Amino acid sequence: MSAPGLNGTNSSNWDVSRLWSPAGDFDIIGLDQVMVAAYSPTDPHRASANKLLMQLQEMPELWTKADAIIEQAQNPQARFFGLQVLDDAIKTRWKVVAQDQRDGIKNYVVGKVINMSKDEVVMSQERVFISKLNLTLVEILKQEWPHNWPSFITDLVGSSKTSEVLCENNMQILKLLSEEVFDFSKDQMVTDKVKRMKESLNGEFAQIYQLCEFVLLNSQRPSLLRVTLQTLQRFLTWIPLGFIFQTNLIDVLVNKFFSTPLFRNEALDCLAEIGSLKDLDPQYDHLFRQLLQGFLVQLGAIITPETNLTPAYENGSETDRLFIQKLALFLSGYFKSHLHALEAPESQEALLKGMVYLVRVSEVKDTEIFRICLEAWHMLADDLYKWEQSVARSSLGSGLNLGTPGMNGAGQASRKFLYANILTGVRHVMIANMAKPEEVLIVEDENGDIVRETTKDTDVIAQYKTMREALVHLTHLNYEDTETIMLAKLAEQVDGSAWSWNNLNTLCWAIGSISGAMTEDEEKRFLVTVIKDLLGLCEQKRGKDNKAVVASNIMYVVGQYPRFLKAHWKFLKTVVNKLFEFMHEVHPGVQDMACDTFLKIAGKCKRKFVTVQSDESVPFVCELVDSLPSIISDLEPHQVQAFYEAVATMLSENPETVPIDRPAILLKLMELPNRTWRTIMEQAATNVETLIAPATIKEIIKILKTNNKVCGAVGSLYTHQLQVFFLDMLNVYKVYSERISLAIQQQGPHATQLSLIKNLRSAKKEVLRLLSVFIAKSGPPEADPRAVAMGFIPPILDPILGDYKRNIAGARDPEVLKLMGTVVEKLQNYVADDVPRIMEAVFEVTLEMITKNFEDFPEHRLQFFWFLKMINHHCFGALFKIPPEHQKLVVQSVAWAMKHTERNISDTGLEILHELLINVSQTPGVAQAFYQQYLLSLIQDVFAVMTDRLHKSGFKMHSTLLRQMFHLVQLNQVTVPLFDVSQHPPGTTNPSFLRNHVCTLLLSSFPNLNQTQVTKFVDGMFDVSMDLGKFKQHLRDFLIELKEFNGEDNSALFTEETEQAQRAREQALMAERSAVPGMLKPSEIDNDL
Repeated sequence: MSAPGLNGTNSSNWDVSRLWSPAGDFDIIGLDQVMVAAYSPTDPHRASANKLLMQLQEMPELWTKADAIIEQAQNPQARFFGLQVLDDAIKTRWKVVAQDQRDGIKNYVVGKVINMSKDEVVMSQERVFISKLNLTLVEILKQEWPHNWPSFITDLVGSSKTSEVLCENNMQILKLLSEEVFDFSKDQMVTDKVKRMKESLNGEFAQIYQLCEFVLLNSQRPSLLRVTLQTLQRFLTWIPLGFIFQTNLIDVLVNKFFSTPLFRNEALDCLAEIGSLKDLDPQYDHLFRQLLQGFLVQLGAIITPETNLTPAYENGSETDRLFIQKLALFLSGYFKSHLHALEAPESQEALLKGMVYLVRVSEVKDTEIFRICLEAWHMLADDLYKWEQSVARSSLGSGLNLGTPGMNGAGQASRKFLYANILTGVRHVMIANMAKPEEVLIVEDENGDIVRETTKDTDVIAQYKTMREALVHLTHLNYEDTETIMLAKLAEQVDGSAWSWNNLNTLCWAIGSISGAMTEDEEKRFLVTVIKDLLGLCEQKRGKDNKAVVASNIMYVVGQYPRFLKAHWKFLKTVVNKLFEFMHEVHPGVQDMACDTFLKIAGKCKRKFVTVQSDESVPFVCELVDSLPSIISDLEPHQVQAFYEAVATMLSENPETVPIDRPAILLKLMELPNRTWRTIMEQAATNVETLIAPATIKEIIKILKTNNKVCGAVGSLYTHQLQVFFLDMLNVYKVYSERISLAIQQQGPHATQLSLIKNLRSAKKEVLRLLSVFIAKSGPPEADPRAVAMGFIPPILDPILGDYKRNIAGARDPEVLKLMGTVVEKLQNYVADDVPRIMEAVFEVTLEMITKNFEDFPEHRLQFFWFLKMINHHCFGALFKIPPEHQKLVVQSVAWAMKHTERNISDTGLEILHELLINVSQTPGVAQAFYQQYLLSLIQDVFAVMTDRLHKSGFKMHSTLLRQMFHLVQLNQVTVPLFDVSQHPPGTTNPSFLRNHVCTLLLSSFPNLNQTQVTKFVDGMFDVSMDLGKFKQHLRDFLIELKEFNGEDNSALFTEETEQAQRAREQALMAERSAVPGMLKPSEIDNDL
């Protein structure tokens, strides 16, 4: 092909035939030119060149030209392209290529690797290409080794002894091979293949080890020694232990390579792998003790335990920083794996010295290094706490004296005293590095400014949880030490000697994290000082940012100690009044945090606010509602709503124990929004158009949201407030509905996208949400279900249901379905007579919306099937008061739900059907007609979803339903014929018909099954002696036999068992955490203090 054909201006001539002629000649020079164009950002033919390369890659025989491309191409990218083509062929076409061609590829790649890697100059110039070539060789090994290439390891080791340069590259190949087999194989190779490769590597590792040992003892080539150490590190996690402990490997690593700066980090990687080996036979314990002792001797020559590593890390080279990180990995992994073995008397000194080093490393200001160290400290604190608790229990059981300091009940030295100095250092490190809790909304940004947090950092939240658990354990191990350190650090903040935002933040976050880990007396002594100092600091500091930082820390700390606040009214009142001050502080985040903290305290200490306290004439809540306008004057609407929710939470306290007029205080609380509402209604009475003004709609939404928060918090007491504006609210709903309908009528469906219509719909949704919350919270004595059903339900049906039915699909609110579902769930039989009317309005129109596909109107789907589930559960009889065609639609909609691709909807459909069958079986008047019309089709529907591979997670319910329906038939509880009597011989029974029907169905659906398999399976379906567990196993065995399921991941068929095991683990973990005082945050404890 001539060069102008590619370099000319007409790029449309660039096609595959210009590079690869019909005669089979491939133009390498042309490929070079294409590569130049493809990789040049300014070349006008770049797009055409890239398109041509993609076309080439799709050609199945291109790999036959790969060697020519690699050998003859002048452009480096063209050579890489040729290698990539070869790589792809090995991965995807190896099994279909003829044996002689496979041998040819293998010999070419091996020869190329050897030729390029035996020459030091070429090795240096072509390092990247050789690395890619090595990967290609490993791809061949994954296909051929060990079965078709048993001599590979022997050949590799033999060639390595001929040249140090070649040996260096061979080490790279061994390193890659180990990574592929042991690290990356899970998703790329079948299990048996991986097992064979691992066994082969294990069997031949003696040769690999001897090569590594020979190199480490004899080579003077630094690059070879480093890659040998790196290769060895990849193998250390799985090789037989004899190669580690019965050779001089550890001695060579510690005394030869760790002590040499050039190889220190690679040697430390190897030692970290060895040190992290765990669950070994106790016979190796003494070897791990010796290893640590020898390691610390060499480490002491590099840094002493007293060395401050922070400046060394900040000012050191990249190699120095890597060394400190790897030292963290070594020490942390070592202590996590061998703590108890190292506590033996002969190694205690080394253990404590090593932990001092780890404390020094923990002080380095690097997040990743600290998290590595944190794992070890969390393990140590947890282990010591559990050990102390078990000793205390056994001592109490045997009546032993625990009074001797430093001794446990058995008269042995307590482990926590062994670590006393270490634990003090750990407490200092933990407090200085405490992660930010989720509740704190105020952060320092990258510019050093104090701002409101906009996104949650999940890594920081996880780190806080781990640190909190460790600090709680550390506090239990020595409360006095924890308190002394915290108060000393607080004093430094007060006197200014160590003042900084970060220091105060981490200290206060640590103080808040140990809530509950002290006795009440200890907590009182500690917190009185802390809160007084923090309040004093708030008065002392000047500048908005400083005040914001102190304020956020006060709010976080007091929010974590509801037990203390409940026991000390004056402190509680002082703190709440301080929160009211912060609500006027306009610094970003302070007001949000003040409202959040007030809400948290109101929930935990609500009884204190609604009862008269000593030295008080009235309950605090009475003073609060009187001064409410001034308190909330600077708050944003969402903050005002949180404030109202907090006060309403106080009023939710049990009326029998509260001697106040709760209805009157509630109405006093709602005075401001009620006054605004009355003004709006008075204006609307004169001119209804005022309701449509954007500012008015916005105000109505704010009022409704506030009422929603109050209703959710105060519960059934809210009926007194709802009566104030209930009918007005329904009139507003009606006006807005009519306006929306008119806009759609005049402007078509796109009217729903207009901003005014969106605002009107938002207001309607708030009405629906408020009614849903009220009905969900209703109950005696203020809102008895019968009274609610009679007083509130009839007025809402016409404006809400009529509007829903008349509107276009895009203007129907899913909140209507949620409201109706809540009505049925909460009021049950009291609204049974209204169910047919509700269904007539919402059922058919919603079904039409959601059955066109599986994607549109997702929220309507969820609420519709939940609504159906509530009717089936609470008002089953009402289903047979609706027209027969609607009854049929109900069953069809349940069958459709089962087939849904969204798991929550398909699960709901299965649950509805299960309960429907139970309800039908208990209602003789409808059962037989139901079975005759629907049972056969329902069996087919359940079989269909069970065998479609998309619904494996519903397997438990599929099994339950099939067992239920088959056993109904087998036990002759279905007395009407399920078949057309005229089409079957006399004497045909339902069981015999169903047997034949299911057999025919399965044989036609799954051609790979034979008659014997199907008959055996169907016989089992009718075996009434099978409990659900055996029935499920019978179904599982059948499904796995199916070709469609064979070779797939069928773990979803065991979803029930997996989820059950997960729940059991979570419950055990929760029980374990609950047993440790302070381990659960106050927000996790569901009680009113």
